[in-house]
Amino acid sequence: MKISDVKTILVGDPSSLISCAEGEFLSSPLGIFPDHKTLLPSNAVGLRGGPIYAVIVKVETDEGVYGLGSVGVGNGSAAYIIEHHLKGIVVGESPFDVESLWEKMFRSTLNYGRKGVALEAISGIDIALWDIMGKVTNQPVYNLLGGRTRDQIKVYASRLYANHDLNALASQAEFYLKQGFTVMKQRFGYGPRDGRAGMRKNLELVTTVRSVIGPDVELAADAYMGWDVDYAIRMIRMLEDAGTNLGWVEEPIIPDDVDGYARIRRSVRTPISGGEHEFTRYGFRELISKEAVDILQPDINRVGGMTEARKIWALAASNNLKVIPHAGQLHNYHMVIANLCSPLAEYFPPSSGGGVLDDDTLFWELFLGEPLAVGGYVELPNAPGFGWELNEMKIRDLTAQGGGRNLRVAGI
Repeated sequence: MKISDVKTILVGDPSSLISCAEGEFLSSPLGIFPDHKTLLPSNAVGLRGGPIYAVIVKVETDEGVYGLGSVGVGNGSAAYIIEHHLKGIVVGESPFDVESLWEKMFRSTLNYGRKGVALEAISGIDIALWDIMGKVTNQPVYNLLGGRTRDQIKVYASRLYANHDLNALASQAEFYLKQGFTVMKQRFGYGPRDGRAGMRKNLELVTTVRSVIGPDVELAADAYMGWDVDYAIRMIRMLEDAGTNLGWVEEPIIPDDVDGYARIRRSVRTPISGGEHEFTRYGFRELISKEAVDILQPDINRVGGMTEARKIWALAASNNLKVIPHAGQLHNYHMVIANLCSPLAEYFPPSSGGGVLDDDTLFWELFLGEPLAVGGYVELPNAPGFGWELNEMKIRDLTAQGGGRNLRVAGI
């Protein structure tokens, strides 16, 4: 069996695809600028640019078996790298040769890669290769990783964006509580430019959710790289003094300030997490060696795919660190269920039908087969590969909404 083709499927348009619910916001690394609100689209959840917000990868073989993968949201330029560089490396090769193919893709992009979009492009292909291997062997991917360590995965409800309407925030927390989630994560909305008033508002956001869910539900909070070291230490200590008992504070500062992470971790009692925007075993080795975080949060469609993720999980296990990957999604779930050092997974609840389609809910629209949480747990299918398929009708619909500007649907 040989790889015969690699196709990319591009979806998205900023005017019709990605926006968060009215009133929701979060801190971000752009918050240091006085005009930061004008640098993002209206109601933007995170950082992005360009007309493409999803790149799906389809790897085909000469025997008719194909695999699907995805690239980290927001990087349409990954498609160019795949089509004009990586495709030439993998076509004609065996889809089972994931180790050598990974190293060839990685080493051939070192002059412009190492992190970022090049690694996300590699990730999309690598994930698709694992999907092929599962289909050919008639096994779910988690069996290729060592098998399941438990029957189901405990997941945390990940939404609860900052909101000026605290009643709306409280109602959302109550909704997830009634659904049976015993772990949740919310977002901070304010950073250093907002001063002590912003710190009090951050505290108010957390205490609002805590007052609804009670003391026994674990609660984490995400700063999305929007703070600096001194602010993070002061803010976390304020939260600790108020008795909010957070399970972790996520990405308090920009990911390249690893020494800053370590300083924060040494200065507070609350666990610190990071790694959502880190890449390869080398980046995570530095996080571990500098004792920068308590919890690692790689995302497999960013770090280099399943092949590289195995090495990251092994590093974590050898250092007795927890791995709770960024985002849910089947490529992450298969790794979680195969590793004891991953006690928990993130879960982006699907849209409730209000028409909101953003980074958190987009995956639900593009793929069929994502498991729904029941009572705070998900169960994985035992279908070959990852157990997903493209939602072809929805992909065409989303592309049509974008007016066809610079968009393309290929291979479906």
